[in-house]
Parts: sequence; C-alpha cells; structure tokens
Amino acid sequence: MGLWTLLLLHLHVVFCVSLPAPSNVSISSFNMEHTVNFLPGPRTPSDTHFTVQIVQQRKSSWRPVVGCLELTPGQMCNLTRVFKNPYTQYKARVQAFTPSLTSNWTVTGWFLPLSSTVLGPPNVSVSGCGNCLILLLKAPATKSLQLENLYRGVILNVQRTRDGAQFRLNLPYSEEKVIMYLQPGTEYCVTVSVTAFFNNNSVSSKPYCAFTSHPPPRSSLYVVFGLLGAFCMLGFLITRFVVHGCQL
Repeated sequence: MGLWTLLLLHLHVVFCVSLPAPSNVSISSFNMEHTVNFLPGPRTPSDTHFTVQIVQQRKSSWRPVVGCLELTPGQMCNLTRVFKNPYTQYKARVQAFTPSLTSNWTVTGWFLPLSSTVLGPPNVSVSGCGNCLILLLKAPATKSLQLENLYRGVILNVQRTRDGAQFRLNLPYSEEKVIMYLQPGTEYCVTVSVTAFFNNNSVSSKPYCAFTSHPPPRSSLYVVFGLLGAFCMLGFLITRFVVHGCQL
C-alpha cells in the first residue's frame, strides 16, 4: 500500500506541479523582419522565463536562438538573422522554465520567409510636371536582404481630389514612375503598393497628394472673369449702337 501511495504522489508531482506551456506561439513578419510572439500559459508564476529554439526544414536538430534564451513575459524574439535562407521553411518553439521546473514546448507551424512576410509600401515622394505626376520610390531599409530585389511590380491607385474620379495602374517596378495625361493645375492623390514573386501579402501606402502644376491664383481668376465681363458689356454696347444707327 505504501508503494502505491508513493507512486501516486510521484505522478501528482509530475503532472500537477509543472509549468504551463506558452500559448499563442506564432511567427509574424513585416518587410522580411521576423519575430516569434507568445503568451505565458494560465497561472504561470511571475519568476518564469522563456527560451526559443528553431529548426530548419530537412534538418532534425533544434538550435537555440542567441538573445532569446531568457525572455520575460511580453518580450518578443527577433528571428531575422537566424532565418538566413528566405526560400527555406522554418519552425520555432518556446518553452517556459524556472530554476526548478520546465514546461512542454509549444511549436509553431512551418514558416517560409519569402511568401509569409507582409510587404509594406516603398517610401514615396510626388511632384507635378505640367499634365503629369512624377513618383520617386525607394524601398525601406531592412536588416536582411534588399527589398527591391524582391519587388516585381507596383500598383498605383490615382484619384482626382476635385470629384473623386480614379483609375489604377499596374506597372513593372522601378524607382521613378511618371503618370501621364492628367489635367494641368489639378490635385491628384496616389496610393502605392508593391507585388513580388511568390508573395501576395502587401499593404498600400497612405495617399500622397500633389498638383500637376500650380493652380492659377484667385486674383488671376478675378481678372479673367472681369475682362470677360467687360468684353461682353462692350460687345453688347457696340451691337446696340449699330442697331440704333441703322434705325436712324
């Protein structure tokens, strides 16, 4: 009877006095900057730390991530430097531990950097050129590869501010784009997003607005309308004078 009691106590210690495993473990990525995110499990002690490991597809050994060996709750782990090959799939796993206890590992699904990252918009500047707009595009700086090497095309959504008329252009990517055949002296707003090989995850920029050329000042409009009115009045007087002369 004593042996069974000891066995039950041992099972109670193993299964009941253990750390909760981390939850909501996932990999997020923006512009090829990758991080693993997680939450502590329910009833996790306050002195708990967390460690992160990764494994590469077709390799069986898990590797610890330097800088992510003793994370505190709320800290993220940057995986950008360890996900060296954007064409290879990776997994990450997170474990909770205290000086005397460890939890089970919580493992993410497979993650392919090239197709899973979200591509943000390039940096944009817009200026007018008469009846056109010139767009200068520059890929954001990252700690990994150069994003312009991933870009395949650029999508431009152009909207005329005055009446909301809009159209869309899908063009090959280059650092300078000219939008032709616009109305002079008119303001247009442009949003920009990029497309890439093997990736359909992108977000658009905020609207960038500019006039195609400087609109005429209000004083000039008043002068033009005044001259038109004067010519109309002069024409009316001349016509009346001629008609009156013919009657005489």
